[in-house]
Amino acid sequence: MKPNFKTLGVCLAAGALLMACSEPPEIAAKAAKRPDVAPYMGADNGFMTKGWTPGDQASWTEAINKRNQKQTEYSRAK
Repeated sequence: MKPNFKTLGVCLAAGALLMACSEPPEIAAKAAKRPDVAPYMGADNGFMTKGWTPGDQASWTEAINKRNQKQTEYSRAK
């Protein structure tokens, strides 16, 4: 019996496509976990932004606004 490489290649390609379809769907609801506390409560560790105190919503809002301003192209172009 002579091997038919064309048929073998088509079968392997079809198998690979069918394997890709069998992956479980990624659900964003599983990844999004809601914290029990407000975001501005935060943790008191070395990774905090300078000038921000945990539990102070005003300083948290100010730190977020400063961070957002540094990420825009409009403020970088000036």
